[in-house]
Amino acid sequence: MKKVKYDVCIIGSGPAGYAAAMRSYDFGNHVLIIEEGELGGAGIMHGALTSKTLWELSSNYATARRTDRGYRASQIHVNYANVKDCVYQAAKEKQYQLLSQIETFAKKPDSNRSITFLKGRAKFKNNHVVVVKTKKTKPIEIEAINFIIATGSTPKEHPLLKVDEKRIINSNHILSLKKFPKRILIIGAGIVGCEFATIFANYGQTQVHLLDSEQRVIPFEDDDVSHYVNQKLLDIGVLHHEATLREIRKEKGYNNIILDYKDGHTEVIAVDVVLISIGRVPNTKNLGLENTNVKLNDRGIICVDDECRADKNIYAVGDISGNMALVNIAEMEGRFAARAIEQKISFPLNYHNISTIMFFKPEISAIGLNEKECQKQNISYKVITYQHSIISRAIAMRETDGFFKIIVTNEENPLILGMRAAGLQSAVSIIFMASIMNNSTRLNDIMKTIHPHPSISEGIQECLRILKEKSIMKPEAFPKQIKFKVWKKK
Repeated sequence: MKKVKYDVCIIGSGPAGYAAAMRSYDFGNHVLIIEEGELGGAGIMHGALTSKTLWELSSNYATARRTDRGYRASQIHVNYANVKDCVYQAAKEKQYQLLSQIETFAKKPDSNRSITFLKGRAKFKNNHVVVVKTKKTKPIEIEAINFIIATGSTPKEHPLLKVDEKRIINSNHILSLKKFPKRILIIGAGIVGCEFATIFANYGQTQVHLLDSEQRVIPFEDDDVSHYVNQKLLDIGVLHHEATLREIRKEKGYNNIILDYKDGHTEVIAVDVVLISIGRVPNTKNLGLENTNVKLNDRGIICVDDECRADKNIYAVGDISGNMALVNIAEMEGRFAARAIEQKISFPLNYHNISTIMFFKPEISAIGLNEKECQKQNISYKVITYQHSIISRAIAMRETDGFFKIIVTNEENPLILGMRAAGLQSAVSIIFMASIMNNSTRLNDIMKTIHPHPSISEGIQECLRILKEKSIMKPEAFPKQIKFKVWKKK
């Protein structure tokens, strides 16, 4: 059996694995990336990039269909096959960028560092050797000083439903659909389920049903944010709250869905496609972990220490290590593990101020604590909510649906505890706040920044001014658009 040696071997080429590979290369290593599926992992072909490309295209289409801006687009239509082609083009564009960089840094004569890509399935033989099965060659033994496992996750299976990739699908099969379904049931009202509900509704070709076992969507957020999202979803589809799936009866060309509600009544609906979106499970099977000292917890997640180490020379990052399944988290952990191998850690991993985006209609971004978390931790706070409907840029763009919600400590010169932003440019606004929070900048210094006009971020500026009773737009004059509250610890 052919045997090859490397300094660092990374199993998985998704956001965590690829980031780890590039950082390991920075440290002067010969790096091998092993990938069984698509280069870039689920993050590109069946995850963030493709779903957000779908969301962007659907949002553009929904805007083009609007008739409240003084113009009307005539004969506008959409074809799902053409949409898929555009999404595939975006995915391939990113894949070839990744591949081009790998080839740029491929092993050259007398080079003291390199990156190599090998397509195949890796299985640990022991702590320093994996056997890789490929479709084109005989199995290869890979020996490495250190390993980083970054195999990601796959959609969780439903206990009652078997995916057939046609009438019952998960997120991996969205691009397998040949046309827009006339009716779709999305099982699971988490972030991903709500995103796909938004996407299909934006195109206006599909009646969307969203099944939610809870009383309201995204229950981990404050009630006002959750209610806001709930109302927006009601505008675009049918929400089935506090309901469970009893049975699916397949008929010719469609599915009959039997739903049981918490209050005791039952409802039957007909849909063409069922999309299962109930979470993801880590890809840890058939990795040969039993041949190492790597341990799994009861959820099948690899147990790691504060340095992402699962065993003396084996690290685990991304979805399989049990933290939030986000691309930015995966990349952070991948880069961190590469530093840990080199013993170059200057500060520990920090999950407290992670920025997130939820691609609803409109998009919602978040960072830091919400009110529920502040109250749970018994932190006194002030909170201000400022609607986009009184921000000049939003008015000019005819996009006044959205808000800023900022939470600060209850003191004279407070620190920012968290922010939620819905609507236009929410992600950009969150990044501005992330920088402030990471540097522990207090309100008096933040207010020295003058925002450009007209800009959406002027809403943030006004929020902060309200905390000091120095705003241009006063809460007393706009009680519906501006809300202020103080909560004191008990």
